[in-house]
Amino acid sequence: MDISKFIEKEPVLKNVADQKETVWINKKKKTGQAVWENFPFDENNIKDAEDRLKRFAPLLMEYFDDTKQTNGIIESPLKKIPNMEKVLKEKTSLEGNLYLKMDSHLAVAGSIKARGGIYEVLYHAEKLAMEAGMLKEDDDYRILASDKFRGFFSKHTIQVGSTGNLGLSIGISSATLGFKVIVHMSNDAKQWKKDLLRSKGAEVVEYDGDFTKAVELGRKKSDENPNSYFVDDENSSILFLGYAVAANRIKKQIEDQGIKVDKDHPAFFYLPCGVGGSPGGVSFGLKKVFGDSCHIFYIEPTHAPCMLIGMATGLNGDISVQDFGIDGKTEADGLAVGRPSDFVGKVMEPIISGIFTMNDNKLFDYMRDLNDSEGIRIEPSACSAFEGPAKLFEYEASRKYLEENNLLEIKENINHFSWATGGRLVPDEIMEEYLKVHL
Repeated sequence: MDISKFIEKEPVLKNVADQKETVWINKKKKTGQAVWENFPFDENNIKDAEDRLKRFAPLLMEYFDDTKQTNGIIESPLKKIPNMEKVLKEKTSLEGNLYLKMDSHLAVAGSIKARGGIYEVLYHAEKLAMEAGMLKEDDDYRILASDKFRGFFSKHTIQVGSTGNLGLSIGISSATLGFKVIVHMSNDAKQWKKDLLRSKGAEVVEYDGDFTKAVELGRKKSDENPNSYFVDDENSSILFLGYAVAANRIKKQIEDQGIKVDKDHPAFFYLPCGVGGSPGGVSFGLKKVFGDSCHIFYIEPTHAPCMLIGMATGLNGDISVQDFGIDGKTEADGLAVGRPSDFVGKVMEPIISGIFTMNDNKLFDYMRDLNDSEGIRIEPSACSAFEGPAKLFEYEASRKYLEENNLLEIKENINHFSWATGGRLVPDEIMEEYLKVHL
């Protein structure tokens, strides 16, 4: 593919093609009500998802001990990290306050995928049971743990394609409910994730190809079985809405901690991005809740900047990093995606502020910094969330964005939220190995 025409229109793509760290600012972002013109979802969709998760909360408490203290609601802590903030301020030109949204420590699956992934499994289970006349909305959903329901679910299969964390989320929750579950994993999936899935009763199918290939072949295999349901990370609006629920909950955490979010105290959110489903859903929710007071940036590896390429060219899912001569290989296994979600790229057009790219070596540097300064361990992919606040004030393009939005004069009021996407389930010995990696 001749990419020169894209570079001519969007010069930052030259850096992207050269695999240099950079930032792309989204010129199509809208403000106010304009964001929601022709938007396919609204707050009613989020409320519907919230209500469904509440109906399932008693069942989740039955099955998963780690959901008991939150009454069956799968939610993560929001933590101010002053020591990490100090480290970044010494090393970079960061201004403002730094917080960590710890989806890395979510119950059940230990990653952001515990949101959308488990939600879609529950959505499917409810739909099957209701269509079979076995369940009503006002029932006590703990009945789903009975032999009758488990026997019913065991006749059905759930399948998913994943580089790792979505597979864990779908695999653990589906198998627990009694479904047969098959996880199609790409060549960059970590061995420990495959081992854990198998130990939970999931079937793992391994492929030589990348994420896009695993999804494609998994979808094909699922389509051959009338009793099989495919969780489609590239196109699922159900997954998307499961992630969107995070926003009202973080709003409450922000209020409970006395953190101001308004025009004079803007909230900047930084989300690691692979195919785009989880950051996309979360971003929709955040924009609905905080409006123009929030600014959302994604972070991608320089070797797998699929969402940046998709959105900056306007081709979304019709272009891949390989078209740019980029190999898609990265230590950030959760972000090792060559082709973005077409659906997410389109719906994020009016919402996100931009996308940073970063080199893999920094994943491990940030990981050590967080471990040493705060005693918190998250996986390498999740550490990309620190690249946003570290570089926001350094690139000319992002400084210009701050200037145009009159934010430079209130830079010390900015609250930065780095969204840690995974890590709790990483075995200790592997975490120790990660901490020794210097690239």
